[in-house]
Amino acid sequence: MRCPYCSHGEDKVVDSRSSKEGRAVRRRRECLRCGQRFTTYEYIENVALTIIKNDQRREPYDRQKLMQGIVAACKKRPVSVKKVESIVDKIENLIEKSGKMEIPSTDIGRYVMTELYELDEVAYVRFASVYRKFKDISEFITEVKDIESKNT
Repeated sequence: MRCPYCSHGEDKVVDSRSSKEGRAVRRRRECLRCGQRFTTYEYIENVALTIIKNDQRREPYDRQKLMQGIVAACKKRPVSVKKVESIVDKIENLIEKSGKMEIPSTDIGRYVMTELYELDEVAYVRFASVYRKFKDISEFITEVKDIESKNT
């Protein structure tokens, strides 16, 4: 593991514990050259999951891409990165429990929408606008009215 501060290749593990509902190992490391501490996560490498896109193309699942989509929807909202990671972990658990090797992107989109609806309504509408491909402002207004009616 290379130190993110000085790029030295040797470190020692200071602390190690289970993380992310047992799906990862969190390790605190200390660089043997500069003494800086940093955190790494070790994940089990699962068999490659394939995402089936709307046009039937297939591409490998990418955790970072899912996180980036959720982070974009939550931009300038009171949503922590930790909460976003928790949502991604929850979605990955759902996918894993399904036992499928291929999953439609629409299923992942629905999972994200469900989680964002509970978390932050503005982030939900932002994500919905991309996921459902809103064509004009009237579709935004309809979505907001639906949320308002459910909250009253």
